[in-house]
Amino acid sequence: MTSASLRAPRTLALSVLAGLASMAGGALAQQQGGYPTKPIQLIAQQPPGSGSDAMTRVWADCAARELGQAVVVQNKPGANGILAINYLKSQPADGYSLLSIGMSQMTITPYVYKQPPYDPQHDFDGVAVLGTSPLVLTVPPGMGIASLADLQKLARSTPGGINFGSPGKGSPAHLLTSALVDKLGVPGTHVPFVGEGAGLTALMGQQIHAMTLVIGTAAAQVKAGKLVPLALFGAQRSALLPDVPTIAEALPAASDLARPAWIAVVAKSGTSPELLNRLNAVTEKCRGGDAQYKSRLEAMNVTLTTSTPGDARTWAARDAAVWRPLIDKLGLATE
Repeated sequence: MTSASLRAPRTLALSVLAGLASMAGGALAQQQGGYPTKPIQLIAQQPPGSGSDAMTRVWADCAARELGQAVVVQNKPGANGILAINYLKSQPADGYSLLSIGMSQMTITPYVYKQPPYDPQHDFDGVAVLGTSPLVLTVPPGMGIASLADLQKLARSTPGGINFGSPGKGSPAHLLTSALVDKLGVPGTHVPFVGEGAGLTALMGQQIHAMTLVIGTAAAQVKAGKLVPLALFGAQRSALLPDVPTIAEALPAASDLARPAWIAVVAKSGTSPELLNRLNAVTEKCRGGDAQYKSRLEAMNVTLTTSTPGDARTWAARDAAVWRPLIDKLGLATE
């Protein structure tokens, strides 16, 4: 047997081993740094033009720059996020389908149904909490309402009380306004819309009496003279609307309603911790070093927050401990 024929099997074996090592190394690289290898879909649970949608798109733009892959926003509004959540749950837990989700969907919406449609503590894995934003109770001009006392007087003199809108059943706007109407001791009827924009249009057209809006949405309309702000659901006044009293200033008995909204990005439960950490690191890089990301969110009066993947569940549990007893007290849970 020649030396060449002896070397052939050895060369073949080394080649196979090298191939296996290459495959293993490629798999490891995929787990650690190869993700993403294709576009990511980011599901928005509110329609285009809403404050939530705008925040979602800011994160998508920055994440795409950092990841080197497109992050495509898919709007799936309806039932205050339930349609979007059900869609996420139908997708693989592979990090290629994410959802922007608010305090509403994480802490209120599931509990306004006697049979919760999903479980925030088990159906999602957190990526990051992006930031917080206060909410403002507003009314249209021309109704003679400049304070909560005026709104209370109108409700008492109107058969059936006031009609107030929200972006959907179970939204922070729904719960906060319902709680406020209860504290004012007046009758009121909730009118849910599909998204904030539809409710805003109805409000400015005086089809409803009042609506609680994200401050970024409200401020532009207030400054244009198209809305009148009555109270800010926050612990302190906002520089965006400095003359608007906090809810505690406007009605001391309602000081417990000073709770800002917040928005987070989550993945389907079962997504690998490596991918969650990767996406969280991207979010932190956007928050800490991307001027465009920071300026766009701050222009919407979003206060940016540092967070870990586990914070979405932690924040949800914290706020649900406040909202769930209030939902029970007001009898808001339905079939």
